[in-house]
Amino acid sequence: MNSTVVEISLPALRHNLRQVARRVGTVPIIAVVKANAYGHGAVPVTRTLLTAGAHQLGVATVAEGQELRHAGITAPILVMGGIFPDDVPLLQELSLIPVLPSRDAIFMAARLMHSRSAPLPVHLKVDTGMSRLGLTREEFLDILRSDWPPTLRLEGLMSHLASADAGDGESAENQLVRFRELLDAAKSAGLAVPAAHIANSAAILRFPASYFDRVRPGLMLYGYVNRPAAAAELRPALSWKTRIVQVKRVGVGQPVSYGGTFVTSRPSTLAILPVGYADGYSRALSNKGHVLVRGRAVPIVGRVCMDLTVVDVSDLPDVRPGDEAVLLGRQGAAAITADDLAACQDTISYEVLCQISPRLTRVYLED
Repeated sequence: MNSTVVEISLPALRHNLRQVARRVGTVPIIAVVKANAYGHGAVPVTRTLLTAGAHQLGVATVAEGQELRHAGITAPILVMGGIFPDDVPLLQELSLIPVLPSRDAIFMAARLMHSRSAPLPVHLKVDTGMSRLGLTREEFLDILRSDWPPTLRLEGLMSHLASADAGDGESAENQLVRFRELLDAAKSAGLAVPAAHIANSAAILRFPASYFDRVRPGLMLYGYVNRPAAAAELRPALSWKTRIVQVKRVGVGQPVSYGGTFVTSRPSTLAILPVGYADGYSRALSNKGHVLVRGRAVPIVGRVCMDLTVVDVSDLPDVRPGDEAVLLGRQGAAAITADDLAACQDTISYEVLCQISPRLTRVYLED
């Protein structure tokens, strides 16, 4: 029996997808399942979201798409993180749809496609203000003036919003204006764009004008969002639990864990947990984070180690080896969220979820 498990609520995933559908109506949903479905487990999560009504899937790499295909998943898969020349045969073989973010990528893909093959479906990515992957406005307009390669079939045009969760929304509104201008330019040039998409989770919640022909929810599928007012609609799908492996009593003045960064100020009862930064439980939680034991928050003391973490349970009576400790999730009336862990680490909930190690067993629950 594994002492540390990550539990995923399938009803929560379905509920969150329904919240997306409730907002966007009949607009098809590209469920973003990159990074092992944000740490939740790509294949089981993908199957759940597809049966719940997702239309397409978004991954970052060809390898992520390959994993889904090898699991028997046949839905359209968009590879959004860029491609390299040796990816092209696999894209064809696995029927994956690459997002091409540059003139070089377009010409490379067109050149490597066999002229007798069916054209490779592709989406183009335009940079409307994030300054990351994507064609500049001038590069895109230049492509409109060129002959489109016959070995590629344009299926979509996409961009990505840099600050859709920012307070005033001005940055996102400006990006939407630029995106509409590029779509209009494509239409005027006679380049048919079957599917335009730019809306991420934050835009789905704030900007109905961003929906276009597809939406791309990611974080909100897993129950989190960067706008607290909308969080009540969603259900966090992931819980992370372990069991106490040892309980020990130490005296006053005892250094704890590597470097002795914590020293007991009273006779203390310490519980050792078999989980650490190799599992994705960040070292940044050292002397700052909490876990739940018997429905109460108890502090991490000393440095989080590779495979072990120490917590102070002095204020709890009769704690024993084998007792449950919740790192992320709910225990009784108390809860620790990914946002709570992120605040301790000076990061965001995305990173907290994505860094949970694949070495931990995922358990999928219908209850």
